[in-house]
Amino acid sequence: MRSLLSITELSVEEIDGLVATAKDIIAKPQKYAEICRGKKLATLFFEPSTRTRLSFEAAMYELGGNVLSVSSAASSSASKGESVADTAKVVSCYADIIAMRHPKEGAPMVAAMNASIPVINAGDGGHNHPTQTLADLLTIHLEKGRFDHLTVGFCGDLKFGRTVHSLIDALSRYEGIKIVLISPEELKLPSYVKNDVLRKKGIEFTQTTDLLAAMPELDVLYMTRVQKERFFNEEDYLRLKDSYILTPDKLKTAKPDLSILHPLPRVNEIAVAIDDDPRACYFKQVRNGKYMRMALIMKLLGLTPEI
Repeated sequence: MRSLLSITELSVEEIDGLVATAKDIIAKPQKYAEICRGKKLATLFFEPSTRTRLSFEAAMYELGGNVLSVSSAASSSASKGESVADTAKVVSCYADIIAMRHPKEGAPMVAAMNASIPVINAGDGGHNHPTQTLADLLTIHLEKGRFDHLTVGFCGDLKFGRTVHSLIDALSRYEGIKIVLISPEELKLPSYVKNDVLRKKGIEFTQTTDLLAAMPELDVLYMTRVQKERFFNEEDYLRLKDSYILTPDKLKTAKPDLSILHPLPRVNEIAVAIDDDPRACYFKQVRNGKYMRMALIMKLLGLTPEI
């Protein structure tokens, strides 16, 4: 039995395999429509989520399976003080696989250590969000046809953004990747990510506070919101939240085939006017997340379609 807690647990070959499976699901959905018949996914979300929870649930339904859902800590036995370990043991009696989101870093790991079924980390604090990274990777591959030899810009909150950290980790394993880090000084990428991932793997990277200056060289621009819930005081949040807003004017020097990604939810960091730009990929990203979660659920349950 295997769980997925971090994107680093997947090899390059496994990521490529999941991308290939997701593309096959897109091309031949009927081939996969009954593969999880009789299987149950438990979605344990102890932190607010719309996209991720619904994406997991839609993925399981489209594979022919069923869903057991907990959408908040208040509606679970956690409100009575039940531990994550005990919750995992209990839910293992009801379901075949768990998707868990939790505000505490490491909670899905505790669940995986105590569950008798696979656990997928659907986001733990500011730590990891591997299935969002899989959605990001599929989007990049569908738009660019490759993962190597790309210049990828990350803009906004690079300090607290778990999706940024995970995607940098994943992309750093491919050849010819260049990373451009665009953020206010207060929200720069943490030193441990720069040292343990970028410098350790010899990835070329630059840091800047100027989005416009970086724009012409980018193949992919990954925008993020400045997350209020990750700040310790509101004054810092209010000062920085509008630091980087992407508008049509700022795209004038961008490549015609730039791909604009965003993990969502968007607040105002991407102007609505950009939604109709063919370079906007963030709603495609949402759809792609469902296909990658379908591929991952099948992998962890050891299921393959009949040819």
